[in-house]
Amino acid sequence: MSLVALKGLSVQYGGNTVLSNVNFCIEPGEIVTVVGPNGSGKSTLLRSIIGALKPSRGDVTRAPGLRIGYVPQKLHIDATLPLTVRRFLSLPNRVSDSRADAALHQAGAGPLAKRQMSGLSGGQFQRVLLARALLSDPQLLILDEATQGLDQPGSAAFYQQIAEVRAELGCAVLMVSHELHVVMAASDRVICLNGHICCEGEPEHVASAPEYRALFGTGTQGALALYRHEHNHTHDHGPDCDHDHGPAQKDRAS
Repeated sequence: MSLVALKGLSVQYGGNTVLSNVNFCIEPGEIVTVVGPNGSGKSTLLRSIIGALKPSRGDVTRAPGLRIGYVPQKLHIDATLPLTVRRFLSLPNRVSDSRADAALHQAGAGPLAKRQMSGLSGGQFQRVLLARALLSDPQLLILDEATQGLDQPGSAAFYQQIAEVRAELGCAVLMVSHELHVVMAASDRVICLNGHICCEGEPEHVASAPEYRALFGTGTQGALALYRHEHNHTHDHGPDCDHDHGPAQKDRAS
């Protein structure tokens, strides 16, 4: 059974259509990345999936009792507030030391428990937010541009941590990001969004699709090929959903 299934999802604000007839599903254990230009509806899509936004038309079906962990794009904490990482993980509901330690370890933030939140680097802060999301033992982990503001090595290290979390917990991952070559290389499936689904499929297929190139150009194909060659990634793919927007383009770049 799919963890989440979207059928004919459309969202309107006022008289503007932000998302139109979006259809896809998320299967257990897969890593799905959503890419698209600014204003393409990526955050609206995530809000619809987690239930924070009611669609204008269509349906969002979640597996019964689905546990979702969410890592936001950013979170503002008053720098003058004396708040340790360990205390932050117990807000608003206290968690045991064993659960907090396990989540920090899974997020690659094990040594940070006693550090002040205000003193963390950008990468450390995001790992703590990841740890917080892992406290719920999620079946689906959602990341909304979680590496914004990090440099490329920091982003790559964070996404490697996400891959390790997926391997350890067996959870599915849904990511939204603008870092095309790093994120696409870490994904099982890529969805190119621009108010509707332009194309989707395996990263190499999407990178060579005309719809994708019309939005992002051709530079990512070479970067993606190089990244995959250097890291020799292989992934297991979840079963496909039925879609009414047509198959992903599979023609290769010349």
